Amino acid sequence: MRAAVVNSWGEAPGYQEFPDPKPEDGEALIQMRAIGLHPIVKALAAGAHYAAGGALPAIPGVDGVGVLPDGRRVYFGFVRRPWGTMAERAAAPLAKCIALPEKLSDATAAAIANPGMSAWMSLKERAGLQAGETVLILGATGVAGHLAIQAARHLGARRVIGVGRNLDALKDAGVDAVVPLAQSEDAIREAFAREAEAGIDVVIDYLWGRPTELLLEALAKGFKPTATHRTRLVEVGSSAGASLTLPAATLRSIDLTICGSGFGAARLDAIFAAIPTLFQMAAERSLTIDVETVPLQEVKSAWSRTGTGRRIVFTL
Repeated sequence: MRAAVVNSWGEAPGYQEFPDPKPEDGEALIQMRAIGLHPIVKALAAGAHYAAGGALPAIPGVDGVGVLPDGRRVYFGFVRRPWGTMAERAAAPLAKCIALPEKLSDATAAAIANPGMSAWMSLKERAGLQAGETVLILGATGVAGHLAIQAARHLGARRVIGVGRNLDALKDAGVDAVVPLAQSEDAIREAFAREAEAGIDVVIDYLWGRPTELLLEALAKGFKPTATHRTRLVEVGSSAGASLTLPAATLRSIDLTICGSGFGAARLDAIFAAIPTLFQMAAERSLTIDVETVPLQEVKSAWSRTGTGRRIVFTL
């Protein structure tokens, strides 16, 4: 079969021949239709993700949409290495295949499941967002950040603060306030301090690194021993840095809880159970995502494309 194939760690995959997967007990052979190019897919292919490993060559792709032998259209994941989903065919556990709503397109389903699940799980399960609370999203201008804005509104957030560099991407995003990152660090601190003064209940962090340090500095400087305010920070991504410096005094100055949201931090059964809800919301247009479809044979040229504000979906 033809597939996208990673031959060297960190290099864009080529479109070439690869052996067909052979389904094992409980698995089904699926004819692929659409596969999302998610950040985790690139990180795994570069050997930079904590779950990376295995031998090369290998097919990238963690999930996708395809058709079962009986004609049912499904979303699925959990593909055995060295196979991934960026191929003409994939073998996956039949019990992990999710039927798609009739009104939901292949491309939208392939695009929205991974970032939508990330946003939903971080807000609902990890942060435990309650109606009426304030949410600050570090990295709100990206695809996952936009979905987090929508999910926060759906879950009843009273106030949503968007933080990012591409302010044009937030013009129609439905946020109540914006903190631009393309300004001096002093200005960023001041903006964070103003929001902290009003109270930030939940932080969804797709950035980490220096932006998170600046936010924590602002929260610590607003220290009031007689009026503490609990903040729950959920670390989801690290596009601004893999680590940060966290002074001990900062933790003593803030009523702060930090946790992660991802495979390993969240239960797989809870993640899987949330996906049909996301698909139904997407089918009803209460959760939307911008999608750019690209034929899978053009994987090499599209692999490193950035700054589109859309989720690339490879199609067959």
